[in-house]
Amino acid sequence: MARYSSELKASVIQKMMPPNNIPISQLEKETGITNATLYTWRKQTKARGVPVPGNGKNSEQWSAEDKFSVLMETAALNEAELSEYCRTKGLFAEQIAQWKQDFIAGSAQPGQERKAQSIAQKEDKKRIKKLESELNRKEKALAEAAALLILSKKAQAIWGEAEEE
Repeated sequence: MARYSSELKASVIQKMMPPNNIPISQLEKETGITNATLYTWRKQTKARGVPVPGNGKNSEQWSAEDKFSVLMETAALNEAELSEYCRTKGLFAEQIAQWKQDFIAGSAQPGQERKAQSIAQKEDKKRIKKLESELNRKEKALAEAAALLILSKKAQAIWGEAEEE
């Protein structure tokens, strides 16, 4: 198992992260480090709390978890610090503001969604009840028609054909 210096590891991880976003397959070719090692380094970096080590995706394709970690990191930053953060990560302040709005809207929707869902369930229950009562009525009518048919066949078998007068 090869041992790599911490400086090399840090520089490779930096290449994975924005704004470079170099895919691991390309880094493997450039550095000669196996992709398993590179994936492990990226996973370890992410586990240490460093947000969004790049995976070759642009910032709009990041997972919700990665976007949330950026929001958490930038929550207390002023405008100048936010601009510096964005430059180092290859982001735009507008993206972060949009992500924040999306998370706020996303957290507000579950209550509205549940209310709409309960209304839809009530309407479905009413419709089901109406359809069941209609089905019962039709089953009764069908049973009555079948009984009349059977009785008419029995009467015909007992008394024979009706004579015309």
